[in-house]
Amino acid sequence: MGDVPAFDDVAVQRNWRSLRHLSSIAVRIDRMLGEAAFDRGPWTVIVFAAGIASWFLLDTPWQWSAAIALALIAALGSLVPMQGEVGDLAHLRRAVTMAALAFAAGILVIWTRSGVVGAEPIERPRIELIQGHVLERQDQSAQGRVRLTLAVRDASAGIARKYRINVPIDAATPAMAEGAVLRLRVRLMPPAPPMLPGSYDFARVAWFQGLAATGSALGQIEIVEAAPEETRISAVQRALAGHVRERVDGSAGAIAAAFASGDRGGISEADEAAMRDSGLTHLLSISGLHVSAVVAAAWLLAIKLLALWPWLALRVRLPVVAASCGALAGIGYTLLTGAEVPTVRSCAAAILVLIALALGRDALSLRMVAVAGFFVLLLWPESLMGPSFQMSFAAVLAIVTLHTSSRVRAFLAPREQGRLAVFARRGLMLLLTGVVIELTLMPIVLFHFHRAGVYGALANVVAIPLVTFVAMPLIALALVLDIFSLGAPVWWLVERALDLLLTLAHLFSSQPGAVKLMPQMGVGTFALFVAGGLWFALWSGRHRIWGLVPVAIATLSLMFTPVPDVLISRDGQQVGVTTGDGRLLSLRQGRSSYAAGNLMELAGVESEPIALAEWPGARCSRDFCVLTIERGERIWTLLMARSRELVEERALAAACEQVDIVIAPRWLPASCRPHWLKADGRLLGQAGGLALYLQDEWIDSVASSQGEHGWWRTSQH
Repeated sequence: MGDVPAFDDVAVQRNWRSLRHLSSIAVRIDRMLGEAAFDRGPWTVIVFAAGIASWFLLDTPWQWSAAIALALIAALGSLVPMQGEVGDLAHLRRAVTMAALAFAAGILVIWTRSGVVGAEPIERPRIELIQGHVLERQDQSAQGRVRLTLAVRDASAGIARKYRINVPIDAATPAMAEGAVLRLRVRLMPPAPPMLPGSYDFARVAWFQGLAATGSALGQIEIVEAAPEETRISAVQRALAGHVRERVDGSAGAIAAAFASGDRGGISEADEAAMRDSGLTHLLSISGLHVSAVVAAAWLLAIKLLALWPWLALRVRLPVVAASCGALAGIGYTLLTGAEVPTVRSCAAAILVLIALALGRDALSLRMVAVAGFFVLLLWPESLMGPSFQMSFAAVLAIVTLHTSSRVRAFLAPREQGRLAVFARRGLMLLLTGVVIELTLMPIVLFHFHRAGVYGALANVVAIPLVTFVAMPLIALALVLDIFSLGAPVWWLVERALDLLLTLAHLFSSQPGAVKLMPQMGVGTFALFVAGGLWFALWSGRHRIWGLVPVAIATLSLMFTPVPDVLISRDGQQVGVTTGDGRLLSLRQGRSSYAAGNLMELAGVESEPIALAEWPGARCSRDFCVLTIERGERIWTLLMARSRELVEERALAAACEQVDIVIAPRWLPASCRPHWLKADGRLLGQAGGLALYLQDEWIDSVASSQGEHGWWRTSQH
């Protein structure tokens, strides 16, 4: 008995070992992965996407290489078996291996894609005579132009370049279609970088589209070789859009053409703005909703009509045949509407759902969303950084997460009740789905557009059924009846339905407080929103609740996001100064509505900017404006150039000595030495647009987010 340890000793020893096990983070994570039935499929795609995003966020090739190397080292390290007191850690080691390899693959895929399709932009603006082959034509009647994408041979460089040229609509002829060869004089510009930190980065988009320059046509356009007989899908698309606009007048006709052919060129700016501010702009872009409606209609018609043929129904699996019909309809609609990336993405997801239905599997599953996402990211990895990809997949993920939850399934389960109760239950579910989607998309919308519609959920409750179950079926029916010249009554119904849609858009967008503007959300804050949302969607059980922690932190961070005190465009021409009471002072007014919109969005100001020359606290001459503002415990004095005219150096140097900040579009001499910052042409050409936070004495620049990626070019004035 003396060799047997006492009960108390055994208890102490076991408790000590238990505490030691509990203190091991690796053991806890491994246990959590095992208990939560960890599904590696969706998380593999998430980490693959994280690798793509890291390539954009990291600056230099050596950093990209180091990230790949570290990931591979982690993968190799996870293969080493771990035995002893910590256990085998099989779940954790498999997760680390998967994550490391997927992360490295994401960086390699986007790096390769950038090297293959990236187009070197032209060095500076220029005017030249070019001869080019028309690759693509887009009619944009609402903007009074036709947009041509030309392949032009650059003899000096020995390569072909792709230019996007705007042609006045009255100068464009039907012969200027795909396949034509044109000779014209053009004004070319390098693709524009962001105007300000957080603005739209067209240079990055153009890089992956292969565009070396954009511009406009000058003078007459010579058709060297007319387009061949139009047999391409683009010709059918234009003919279909024209046919629909002939049958339906006004703004309703422009939207009907967008639904039928993907041609949004006829939608006016006022209607676009109303749809955007009411949260309905997603209805104008052919994506998940439209493709799903076409596929679902084809599937339903096929299975119902084929079921009427007993001989076939007894010998063939109708779900397989119906799924094939739906897939063909979806592919045809995708090609007809231009096969843009969002449409292709939606079509791929719809086909996966059809496959699941044909096999008798659950169509709404996270794995289906993951497979569709991986397909798109593998082919177009750059789409990850765009709002279209983020919003569409976030919306689908939110819908799947909501409708696969046990409580929602129980709420929607069939039961003995009247039609009114069923209708009310479905309507409530539609409203709840709209609210969940709006909350899910709000961080994405604020990050990219710095504005969010407040009444989007309410507007979509009416608009989505109106488009899905009324407008689009009526358009399809009218097109079929037009074969027999019987479509006129149905087109009248289409016009009434789309007029109602526009009325809803203008009604909700015109309400007080319908749109909220926010200053630029930080990348870290956005990453917290994304990480929390993904955690909440992909985990199940009690572990899911931890996803709300980063979302709460991000929300608090967003609430305390500082508003920049001064915004300076890259060319130094546009300067905005916030007053601290919700107003914005602008150095120049009336020159560019695009510039004014950027200043308002990034300053989080909803009212129109006030001309600096009209502000009581400013002193302006023909060449300069001087403004004094108080931020924190310091008085700041700004000197801003209103023209590019040269000023006597000694007088300029004396003026610079008396101010804290000097802003000018041209290079200023070294003798100009303000107390804090000289934002002249030299600095702006290197740093791009600037956002100044005076209370913290911090400067944010466009260049700080660009690194050594191919689309970023500094300029010398």
